[in-house]
Parts: sequence; structure tokens; C-alpha cells
Amino acid sequence: MHRDQGLVRGIGALGMAANIVNGVVGAGIFTLPAAVALSAGAAAPAAYIICAVVMAAVVVCFAEAGSRVPTSGGVYGTAEAAFGPATAFVAGMLLLVSDVLASGGIAAALADMVGVVAPALATGAGRIAVIAVLYALATGANLLGVRRTARLIEAATCIKIVPLLLFLGFGLLSIGLPAPPGPPTTPISAAGFGRAMVMTLFAFSGMETALMASGEVRNPARSLPRALFLGMLAILVLYVGVQLTAQHLLGSGLAQAAAPLAEGAARFGPWARGIMLAGAGVSMMAWMASDVLGTSRLLFAFGRDGRLPAWFGRLGRATRVPVNAIGVYVAVAFTLAVSGSFLELIVLSSLAVVGIYSIQCACAFVLQRRCVALAGPPLGMRAVPAAAVAGMVGMGGMLLAAQWVEVAGLAAVVLASLALYSVTKREP
Repeated sequence: MHRDQGLVRGIGALGMAANIVNGVVGAGIFTLPAAVALSAGAAAPAAYIICAVVMAAVVVCFAEAGSRVPTSGGVYGTAEAAFGPATAFVAGMLLLVSDVLASGGIAAALADMVGVVAPALATGAGRIAVIAVLYALATGANLLGVRRTARLIEAATCIKIVPLLLFLGFGLLSIGLPAPPGPPTTPISAAGFGRAMVMTLFAFSGMETALMASGEVRNPARSLPRALFLGMLAILVLYVGVQLTAQHLLGSGLAQAAAPLAEGAARFGPWARGIMLAGAGVSMMAWMASDVLGTSRLLFAFGRDGRLPAWFGRLGRATRVPVNAIGVYVAVAFTLAVSGSFLELIVLSSLAVVGIYSIQCACAFVLQRRCVALAGPPLGMRAVPAAAVAGMVGMGGMLLAAQWVEVAGLAAVVLASLALYSVTKREP
């Protein structure tokens, strides 16, 4: 565990569970129900459930591998322990590309939301200023020290869950009320359902980012598995409930809704719509802070291990957080947010998750077979071999459902990572 020397293990199981929920339940839950309904029609809830079954196998592998190698960088650290530095570097680059694209996309979406409320900030210098303020807030939250940052994320997670629970309450209150008229329901097709599965995979992704702060978790061999199972179970219940409620409140009009939760809540009055819009803003802002917390630790790990200049691995004297890594990551994400849109950026980031999860499933199997345990007795689940196979088969199915251009982009990232590794690897 000397690799994480200098970091403070100040995050408990509850704090990590909140970080996982915050990292997964981001901007998507406020807009995704419409996109999934457009692709899968009435079968949209089934897409969530099937994806959740696949994700359950992946979560088992993350829990097993994390309990055995709980180090900064998450999948990057476990891949190095299982397969060596080359595979670890590929996993780390997939994580970095996926996260920075998603961060830029969500910041762009939040800036667009601000532009709806204040049209003067919708374009040009006003929009750039909004994005700059958003990243300044996320950076400031992460420079307070890991304990304070974890407490802020816990509080933000609780705040942003309230509007979602209120939305579920609207659904219960509307039982018996007829759905509003709308256009014909999207017919169910294999291609549409497969596309919906890829979308729901993006909705469930994010735990890999939260786990990159594993080097700062107390009693990680026990806390990490508990946090994973608790967080992902809560997310599944929340997602299915939100999708069913949105379908009930909007009916066949859900697929065309620009802001489905806000439009569904509007049946109860403008105040309800305002709460949903505010909840979306808080959710996006909290997600950005959580993303900076996790992904900056990956850059820290690269600097620590010599894959990037050691400058990235330096810690602040007072707070003991990787200030240089935080600053560089935020700068790149800010540039992407200014130059791109939510949809194009998250599409580019989504399939990188397939590669990340496939690598982690293989890591869990190999680490268990080799009896690797760096932080006390590991989880040791007997279901790991079956879960690893199921997870990798499921991720293969996601690739088949994607467009060939997206698959080619994923392959290009892998090849570029291997080329970069061959240039930057250290001599023994």
C-alpha cells in the first residue's frame, strides 16, 4: 500500500456509497427516460432491468477486485496487479477519455440549462463564463481536502435525490389518472432495443470513476464492497421507478419530451416543474465535483508510476490532495465543454465503459485465482468466475448493439494507448 503514501484514508463506506450514487446518478436520469422510450417504446423499463442484470455481474467483479487491490486509479491499479503495466495503462486511458468527455458533456448541458433561464448567457462569452464558473466551483470543492470534499458530496447526493423521490411521489399521486394524449408509441424493434441498452449502460456507468479514489478509503477491503452493493442497488430501484413514473405521467408523449421529469411534474403545477429543473442543476453540479475527485486520482496515479511526469503526482502541503492533477483535468474538461455539446460528448464516452468493465471482470477472476490481497482479507465471493464471464459476454452484446463508427473509435483509443505506453514506459 506504499503506492498511496501521503494520501489520507478519510472516506468511509457511507461516503464512498454516496460518491458512487453521485457519480452514477448524474445528468442522465433527468433526460434519459425520453431517449430510452424513443428507442425501446413501452419496453423501456425492460432495458433498465436487463442492463441491471449485466451490471450486477460487473459490480460483483468490481467489488472483488477492489477488495483485493484498493489503490488510487481504481481499474488502473487492479489491471496492473492482474496483467501488468501495459494493460493497466490502456485501462487508465479508457477511464480518462470516458470521464473527461462525459464531464465536458454534462458541463455543456448545465450551461445550456442556465441559458434557458438567462438567454444572455446562452451563447458566446456568456456561455463560456458559465462553464468557467461551474468548473471553478467543482475545483474549489476538491481543494478543501478529501474529508471535506467527501462530506460535501454526501450532502449534495442527499439534496439531489430529493427531487427524484418527489417525482416518484408524483407518480403515486397520479395512480388512476389517465395519461395525456400524445403521438403513437414507438414500435419495439431489436435495433431500437439494443440502442436503448447502450443508453442505459451509460446511465449505470460511473462507479469506476468513484472507485479511483480507493486509495483514500478507510478499511477498503470491507468498505469498498459494501459501498458498491449499497449504492448500485439504490440506483437500480431509483431508475426503474423514475422510468415507470415518467411513462405514466407523459404516456406516449414521453419519447418527444425535451425535459421529461420537468414536463411530467408540470401536471402538478409550475412549482413542481421548477423543482425538477433545480434538481437537475444540483445533480449535474454535484456530479462534476465527484468526477473531479475520482478522475484526478487517475492522473495522480499516472504521475506516481512514471506514466506521466512526476509533477502530476505531487500533493498539496496543507490538504494532501493532488492539486496539479486536479488543475490539468479541469482545464481539459473545460475546453471540451466549451467546444462540444452534451449529446456528442456522451456518445463518444459511452463505449469506453465497455472496455473498462471487460478489463475489470477479467481482473477480478485473475486476482482471485492468484489469491492477491493487499489490504486484509478480501471479499472472496464464489460467484466471481461466473460473474466475470457474464459481465464480459454482456459487454460484448453492448458492442454488437453499437454503431461501427463508435466501435472503431473505441479500438482507436486502445491502439493509441498502447502506442503511447511504448513511448513512455520506464526502463527496468
